[in-house]
Amino acid sequence: MTTFALSASDPATLKVDALVVGISPGRGKAIAVVQSAVPLKPAVVKKLSAALAALGATGRCGEVVRIPGTGISVAPVVVAVGLGSAVAGSGIPANGLRTAAGDAARALVGTKRIAFALPTEQPGDCGAIVEGALLGGYTFEQFRGAGTKERKASTSSVTVVVADPKAVEWREALNSAQIVANAVILVRDLVNTPSSHLNPEALADVVVAAAGEHAIEVTVLDDVQLLEGGFGGILAVGQGSANPPRLIQVSYRHPKATTHLALVGKGITFDSGGISIKPALNMHAMKIDMAGAASVFGAVIAIADLGLPIHVTGWLPTAENMPSGAAQRPGDVITHYGGRTVEVIDTDAEGRLILADALVRAAEDKPDLLVDVATLTGAQTVALGVRTAGVMTNHQASSNAVLQAAERAGEPMWPMPMPVEIRATLDSQIADIANLGDRKGGMLAAAIFLNEFVPVGTKWVHIDIAGPAENNSAPYGFTPKGATGLPVRTFVELARALSQG
Repeated sequence: MTTFALSASDPATLKVDALVVGISPGRGKAIAVVQSAVPLKPAVVKKLSAALAALGATGRCGEVVRIPGTGISVAPVVVAVGLGSAVAGSGIPANGLRTAAGDAARALVGTKRIAFALPTEQPGDCGAIVEGALLGGYTFEQFRGAGTKERKASTSSVTVVVADPKAVEWREALNSAQIVANAVILVRDLVNTPSSHLNPEALADVVVAAAGEHAIEVTVLDDVQLLEGGFGGILAVGQGSANPPRLIQVSYRHPKATTHLALVGKGITFDSGGISIKPALNMHAMKIDMAGAASVFGAVIAIADLGLPIHVTGWLPTAENMPSGAAQRPGDVITHYGGRTVEVIDTDAEGRLILADALVRAAEDKPDLLVDVATLTGAQTVALGVRTAGVMTNHQASSNAVLQAAERAGEPMWPMPMPVEIRATLDSQIADIANLGDRKGGMLAAAIFLNEFVPVGTKWVHIDIAGPAENNSAPYGFTPKGATGLPVRTFVELARALSQG
């Protein structure tokens, strides 16, 4: 467990194992040391700048340069992290600090005591540094054997240099950042966990156990209860697996809440594609298909731990999509919760089937806003790449609220349309609607399908995170390789905004 502290001491005198400072491009080939709230002494800055110049440092974003602390600081190692040229005159945005802290934390994994002397003009800057430090230093070691060389020791303490460490607003920012970052870490752990250790029942057990540690309430419907309740979509997707499906409800209510936010997350703990089986290449990555459900769970926990004055209900429909003699077939017709029928054209378009049940059920509670999140379509990555989520809606102001929350959180999202002409491609000759439309614009067709299960008058936003849920390339900033935890921080920012009216 990492402990955090605030300090107004001279950064060079802090008794830590590594001191992190910010740098930016100066004039010509010079390097500018970006001072924290407690500046380094001129002689220290001169030595530091000379050492960095000798190593060819540039100060560009993403750059990390390690130098010996001898003659510069008490810490044996000084890590200079690039902040980019934006700091000159206009300051650096919170997400830039979060990213820089993440870059440094990744480079310092295994270092026991770290101090961050990055610029902090307001409490949110401190929070961003703390989030970056926790998220950038994340590693997933659960399944490594005892004594494995790759196992990394965790950081025991992090100190952030600020002007007034005793000020309430700074300590609140510190505590809030820890809560949110720990929720993201929980989500990363769940999404990185292999399906052999996290089937629908196991996921439900994790959520139930959390009720004893957080101010949340949990209800789980098993396969028998799902049948009795008429949740045909969840049952159809899960019927091919030896591990039966679940519908998990997790809720938090503040006594002063006047706004109800409902979140629905896709929870396919493994997606083989079913009878419409996926190619073998990269199928192992389909353990991530429950990232939407995990992010909803993590967000509700964070919102509860923050004590935000809002009512939040999370719905986690979860199933394994497996091929067997009992699996649903292409051409089958499902009767969903609420009575709408769907012709299954492709069993690999299963996420929308479980979401449909959950959306209808969530809307029954008349939330002020209904948001779903899912690793839903490969078309999302074609349209927006692997880092930017797609956002679709039936209510523009609600979409704007989500996008603004994402901007504050530093989680890239982009608005996408739901063209009316695509609806015709979802027509079925024998059911109310088919589960697959035109593959051109597949992300948009999936959203249009889901919209059919949202009652008229319900404000709804859909977020497709097929790409951003996992990073398959090299780590960057505070994002490791593997699960990212997006969009937990967006949901927290959304809840914060809605709770303020």
